[in-house]
Amino acid sequence: MALTPSTMLPLGTPLPSFELPDVSTGRRVGDRDFAGKRGLLVMFLCRHCPYVVHVQEELACLGQDYRDTGLGIVAVSSNDASAFPEDRPERLAAQALEQGFTFPYLHDATQEVARAFRAACTPDFFVFGPDRTLVYRGQLDDSRPGNDIPVTGLDLRAALDAVLAGVPAPGDQRPSMGCNIKWR
Repeated sequence: MALTPSTMLPLGTPLPSFELPDVSTGRRVGDRDFAGKRGLLVMFLCRHCPYVVHVQEELACLGQDYRDTGLGIVAVSSNDASAFPEDRPERLAAQALEQGFTFPYLHDATQEVARAFRAACTPDFFVFGPDRTLVYRGQLDDSRPGNDIPVTGLDLRAALDAVLAGVPAPGDQRPSMGCNIKWR
């Protein structure tokens, strides 16, 4: 399993426009659906990556914990599903159901959304403030498969809490690490 860091898109980058199908409902969900939110968390995930599997329970908890805060949350899978059948929409829908994800899980078949975000790995996290500019990009926390550090979501939760409090996100932002996005 090759370890790939996130690209660390420059802070202040405007939220890229997107609209993709939700794997569970088939409904198209886009950036406009989160207008008026206090912030937006965009996560690039997949089903088969051991780094995502390692943190997916915490991601479900994040969805629950921030559900009624005015924060938008959305997940996107951009992997080449023809080469990686576990990342086909129906398998992603099963993952969402199994994990209890309360946020839309979108399928980026063209990979255009991943390119617009400069997403590099799974998981990869991007937090946009109420003005729709990037305030955090980086890791969930210091836990990785096999390093015996508990999954807490500490870094990402600190950024989300800062956005909700209307204060700057923490300045110490370390890249997320995971499997590379499976490009065509």
